[in-house]
Amino acid sequence: MSFFDILVLIIPAALYTAAPLIFTALGGVFSERSGVVNIGLEGLMLFGAFTGIFTTLMLQDSFGAASPWIGIGVAAIVCAIFSLIHAVASITLKADQVVSGVALNFLAAGLSIFLIKKIFGKGQTDFIQFRIDKIDVPILSDIPFIGELLFSRVPATSYIAILLAFVIWYVIYKTPFGLRLRSVGEHPMAADTMGINVTRMRYIGVMLSGVFAGIGGAVYATSIATNFAGGTISGQGFLALAAMIFGKWHPVGAMGAALFFGLAQSLSITGAQIPVIQDIPTVILTIAPYVLTILALAGFVGRAEAPKALGTPYEKGKR
Repeated sequence: MSFFDILVLIIPAALYTAAPLIFTALGGVFSERSGVVNIGLEGLMLFGAFTGIFTTLMLQDSFGAASPWIGIGVAAIVCAIFSLIHAVASITLKADQVVSGVALNFLAAGLSIFLIKKIFGKGQTDFIQFRIDKIDVPILSDIPFIGELLFSRVPATSYIAILLAFVIWYVIYKTPFGLRLRSVGEHPMAADTMGINVTRMRYIGVMLSGVFAGIGGAVYATSIATNFAGGTISGQGFLALAAMIFGKWHPVGAMGAALFFGLAQSLSITGAQIPVIQDIPTVILTIAPYVLTILALAGFVGRAEAPKALGTPYEKGKR
């Protein structure tokens, strides 16, 4: 097997597995840039996966191949509402944001499993008939070398996620909305003095994190898992959180980190077909993304500067 053949196996698989991480990490950027720590990305992603699969199962007989896309849209809306639990606790009630996020994770896990057993009478849903399939991009997939690496056998959600990272970079750094969002995460008192509603901006940041984490979970479920059980997400939300921190709370940086973690995950999928790697025990390849996460954060997080007011509840009139 040539080096190019190995790349053809690994790169499309990396783009495939990175898409849910990119969506969720971008959601985390919105929340934490507004000053609210969101450990609950795992729970939001989990509930998004449940909602996406459930919606697809309910609509697939009527809408066919469009049902997974509808499921992703419904998951975005449902998780935006679900994220309000974290927003109310951490912003309005000024509870500890880490504890609130952890509680959201437990609530999402317990509620989704409860609903599965009530609706389906078993520990997992049925498998969906229609999934978000891999595609070959017309014209671009015919480009020698590059086409086969980047534009073949990759689902559309991967391209949408990468494009969205640049759109969100523009929104956060080049628009008045982005300036207001960043200001309440850096110096909420100064933002309040300038007439910016700190509470409202933080609510918007948390709800947007719910939207994108819900999309990430639904994309994972409808393109990779194709059904839902309690262990479907299995740490993907925490990987996305790590990607956001590794990317220094920057949309494009978070995307790059998510692609790195997606590459690590792709090795567990394609490793059996690659010389040398195929001799490595499967369990090692499975845990590799999480080991790389620890090493990456240990090496880089100390140099990354979080928003200055991150994790600090804002009380009007108090320094």
